[in-house]
Amino acid sequence: MQYNIAVIKGDGIGPEIVTEAMKALEVVGEKFGHTFHFTECYAGGNAIDKFGIPLPQETLDICKASDSVLLGAVGGPKWDSVPSDKRPERALLGLRSGLGLFVNLRPAQMHAALAEACPIKPEIIGDGFDILVCRELTGDVYFGKRGRRESELGETGWDDMNYSVTEVERIGRRGFDMAMKRGKKLVSVDKANVLETSRVWRETMHKLREEYPEVEYQDMYVDNAAMQLVRNPGQFDVIVTGNLFGDILSDEASMITGSIGMLPSASIGETKLGMYEPIHGSAPDIAGKGIANPIATILSCAMMLRYSFGLGEEADCIEAAVEKALNDGHRTADIAKEGEKVLSTSEMGAIVCANIRG
Repeated sequence: MQYNIAVIKGDGIGPEIVTEAMKALEVVGEKFGHTFHFTECYAGGNAIDKFGIPLPQETLDICKASDSVLLGAVGGPKWDSVPSDKRPERALLGLRSGLGLFVNLRPAQMHAALAEACPIKPEIIGDGFDILVCRELTGDVYFGKRGRRESELGETGWDDMNYSVTEVERIGRRGFDMAMKRGKKLVSVDKANVLETSRVWRETMHKLREEYPEVEYQDMYVDNAAMQLVRNPGQFDVIVTGNLFGDILSDEASMITGSIGMLPSASIGETKLGMYEPIHGSAPDIAGKGIANPIATILSCAMMLRYSFGLGEEADCIEAAVEKALNDGHRTADIAKEGEKVLSTSEMGAIVCANIRG
């Protein structure tokens, strides 16, 4: 099988971690008889530097013509002074919207080898947790109308939060489908006691639940969900929520695993085309030092193999290779304890690749 992958290495540590992920895919190809063709393109800060805009049309066209997209990270203080409509992060919104990627999947899994890094007490995490946050990506306040106006209190900013029934049905079904493939438990997070947008969300989810009688369904206000994630993370299987709440809760869920450098993500839509990226940022303070953790990006490639290409065995192979590296005590700086040997970005990538080869 041959697959065309658009590669956006991005800013900061992006080029370093994406390079290791590409190597892992190439090893998978060698082992299982696949060929991965990579086409590099620009988005984010490097696109601003080269083209004056965060998302060139050429990049979007390359991504649309590809089977999938691998993204590093975008942004950094270098571009803090550019106008808001041209900030590097606008590239992410443009890619999600332009590619029709309305679902963001963020797994937050406790690796047994890293249990000591979890900030939550051992008696709370127990045997660990395996959470999947299913976040809507192309609606909500991030895509609503916005502006500024004069009020009796002075200049006032406003942002329009809204969701249609159609949008909620689309993300809701994806959440239920994911729950059916996992532990058959789904928590829908909203703020229906205050927001009309959330009332539409909840009413729509209640209609959908009738189509999935096997799934144990629960509504939860977002403030309670934030508390429950640290009080008892093991109670969650799949969480489905809107763009704003999902942005916050998925970061919280990632941090209770012990390191944000370990977690991948997938942005998908109605087709097999998806965009896969680590959940962490560009970390410009360590860029170029060769110390960034490439595991989240490598695991993002496993999600690509599973969700875009339907290659479950190959995805399992990458995940097992990462698990073996951790169980064998290999650590990058972000997950190493005092006194442990610290590996460079390329050294960790090489060990995972060796484990993939077997």
